[in-house]
Amino acid sequence: MSFVNPLEGSGAVGAEAAAMIEAVLPGVVQVQSRGRNPRRGRSGAGAGFLWSPDGSVMTNHHVVAGSGGKVEVVLGDDRSFDAEVVGSSRRLDLAMLRLRNAPAEDLPAPPVGDSDALRVGELVFALGHPWGRRGAVTAGIVSVLGSIGGPFGRTRYVQSDAYLAPGNSGGPLVNARGEVVGVNAMVSGGLALAIPSNTAGAWVTGGLRTGRRSRPRLGVRVQEATLPASSRDPAGQRAGLVIVGIASGGPAARAGLLVGDVLLGVAREPVEDAASLRDALEHAVGIEDTTRLRVMRGSEEREVEVCVEAWRSRARGA
Repeated sequence: MSFVNPLEGSGAVGAEAAAMIEAVLPGVVQVQSRGRNPRRGRSGAGAGFLWSPDGSVMTNHHVVAGSGGKVEVVLGDDRSFDAEVVGSSRRLDLAMLRLRNAPAEDLPAPPVGDSDALRVGELVFALGHPWGRRGAVTAGIVSVLGSIGGPFGRTRYVQSDAYLAPGNSGGPLVNARGEVVGVNAMVSGGLALAIPSNTAGAWVTGGLRTGRRSRPRLGVRVQEATLPASSRDPAGQRAGLVIVGIASGGPAARAGLLVGDVLLGVAREPVEDAASLRDALEHAVGIEDTTRLRVMRGSEEREVEVCVEAWRSRARGA
């Protein structure tokens, strides 16, 4: 699959499609994330697109995972802005960014279409930055409209034969009218998979912006405990939280935590009482819907990944 030059077009694509792509490209951005180790510099770059003219940017969760919630966004006109991750879903592989110090003028957000109206055989275009090539476009046809299973349940996808490569993740999949109908996510079996635009829209309106996300909980009851001197880390943390109860089917149970484990930290932040645990969970899950816990089991310290998105418990606790 060769790259399409959006300005010149080709006999196969046609002048009308080339003009449509030229109109969409200004809304496609490059997303550059940094790893937790500042000595390593940028840990990766993907794509995204302006979700709204106020500086909101849609991309993939995996593009910004591990960024600490702060990334850099390069617009189509080469202007660069720092951005923060204001919401992220590992299960859906979606993330929303907000540009810091966004310009006052309206930014060129492409229109979002109805992914439920897609049909097998329909022509679609993938826009992004494969292998770092800014603003590249490939074309394909929709081959499957369905869902795929994953570790966090089944997720709907649009499958097409548009070429995707590293750097395409998070970029828009558009139809022949120039409407975004998907968020390009990955390649499976040589075919491209995109998250439907209706799924992305429902995620945004169903909790990201309305504030209706429930407070994240682990599904545990805890008691404060003083750590013996031999178990304290170099930072000198003096207390932790002993798990004295675990809710059946909750995030802690699914992650394999046990009664008697001692919680020491959430997303690299120490926790020493129930209030600090709740605050650390809320901060961490505001960026991603999974986080890592630092846990002591017996004399061994370990890290445990836990998914706490939108889990509700009637029991009192964290």
